[in-house]
Amino acid sequence: MRGFAVLLLFVPAMALSAPVPVDCDQLAAIRKLYAASRWSEIVRLARSCSAHSAETDYYEGMALAKLGRWSDAQKVFQSGAKMYRRDKRFPIELAGIGFRRHNLRLAEKELSRAVRLDPRDSYATNFLATIYFLDDNLPAALKYWNRLDQPKIANLEVDPKPHTDPALLDRAFVFSPANVLRLSEFWTTEARLDALGVFPHYRFELAPRDGRAFDVLFHPLERNGWGDGRLDGLLSLLRGAPYQTVYPQWFNIRRSALNFTSLARWDSQKRRLDAVLSGPLHQNPRWRWSLYADGREEKWDVTSTFHGSLSPASDLGLEKLAAGGGIKSVVSGSWSWQTGAEISIRRFPNLTLPPGSVAIPFFTSGLVLKDVSAADYKLLSLAERHFTLTAAGTMQLGRLFASSGSSFDKLQGSLLAQWNPQVGGHKYQTSTRMRAGKTFGTPPFDELFMLGLERDNDLWLRAHNGTRRGRKGTAPLGRNYVLLSWDGSRAVYHSSFAELSFGPFLDSGEISDPSGVFGARPWLWDTGAQLKLHILGGPTVVVWYGRDLRSGRASHYATSLP
Repeated sequence: MRGFAVLLLFVPAMALSAPVPVDCDQLAAIRKLYAASRWSEIVRLARSCSAHSAETDYYEGMALAKLGRWSDAQKVFQSGAKMYRRDKRFPIELAGIGFRRHNLRLAEKELSRAVRLDPRDSYATNFLATIYFLDDNLPAALKYWNRLDQPKIANLEVDPKPHTDPALLDRAFVFSPANVLRLSEFWTTEARLDALGVFPHYRFELAPRDGRAFDVLFHPLERNGWGDGRLDGLLSLLRGAPYQTVYPQWFNIRRSALNFTSLARWDSQKRRLDAVLSGPLHQNPRWRWSLYADGREEKWDVTSTFHGSLSPASDLGLEKLAAGGGIKSVVSGSWSWQTGAEISIRRFPNLTLPPGSVAIPFFTSGLVLKDVSAADYKLLSLAERHFTLTAAGTMQLGRLFASSGSSFDKLQGSLLAQWNPQVGGHKYQTSTRMRAGKTFGTPPFDELFMLGLERDNDLWLRAHNGTRRGRKGTAPLGRNYVLLSWDGSRAVYHSSFAELSFGPFLDSGEISDPSGVFGARPWLWDTGAQLKLHILGGPTVVVWYGRDLRSGRASHYATSLP
């Protein structure tokens, strides 16, 4: 019933296009019969016409549809669509048949073709937007409705009512009642709601009203305190317990989207304490500030990744304390930027290097000051195909305040393509990411890039474990890298509480270092499968099984993500 209500609301009655005169004696008679609703006679006369045309085929298909002979009408319209490729009426009528027969895929396909033939056709545009709306693809529906200056917003309602300050939440919504809901404003609203960090899951719904307006309904799942209830809080806190880590956190302090997140790891090989406090700047969701502190005491095993002389290579100690902060601006749904600074101090308490070693600058203890900038931009978004292409980049300018007084710059860029090949659903997902990084100068050892699976690293080469006996350093290290990653997933279980997905992955990368003491000389290839368990509004547990195609070595790894 909702489908027909929306269709009646937005799609006017179908009007017969003005016929083009053709050389057929029966055409005038067919038109008279059509006006008199004599459908069977139209079919017989159209089929007896010696010179078929777009007009006779169109009238025949319409008459068959009026008789309820949907399959026959579909065949006639499909034949007409192939023969008269520039005539928009055939795909429009095929879409109507698809809609009546509950085949939204056919309706969507044919209406997309009709809109390409005539982008100014308001009937086809309305109809296509309605199909996407019924298919729960709100962004695609807005894309086409916006061409007609629709849909108008009657009211904005929030259910259930969140604890977040209403004034702050109101500023996150770029659109407002009595105006058209624009796709760009919808995406910007989503981006700013995400930036608040208190809505791990939410849903927008449009409810049609009288006239040509909608109520916009916002259904949020909100995090307050240590989580959305006791179970969510425990899951988030203890998700790292298998690897000796807990994640204390507190959300929406004073109802102002002020969030505290932290990590405490007591693993004797890599102790770490990290804390982040963030909130909206001047109660404006577009701007967000953050402050953090991070302390580490780690032991590294670099026997397989350091190609020079170092002692002890299997028990390299690293102690580091860092603090910093920054500002992030969510400019729109398409792009955001951030800037900040970090100060850190590190030392290597048990290190011995031979005099004159080219590796000495990597292991210089002292104070480092860094300027960090980042931006991301949505290059392409095809809402009707659930496809996005996003570019991102970071730049770090650092200086080591020690006897050498050296400086270094780190640049990284990425392209991420995400696609849902199943139109009208989210059962299948694919993503392809290309990342590259380059370093100028000599950074401290802990600032090197790493290609491998390690919980403090995000450059995943998923058949290369980053630790051995709990110690970091077994994954390839270097100053420059290229990493290509592809994965696909299929949802094998879905409920209101959790989703389980499974699929293959393929990673390929190269990492190098001009000094020759780090890097991996061959190009690396990993493949395997991953299993993801996502708790709605909570953490995601990921398990990988991969194989290094160069060495044939198999590995497995598991972690949890926020």
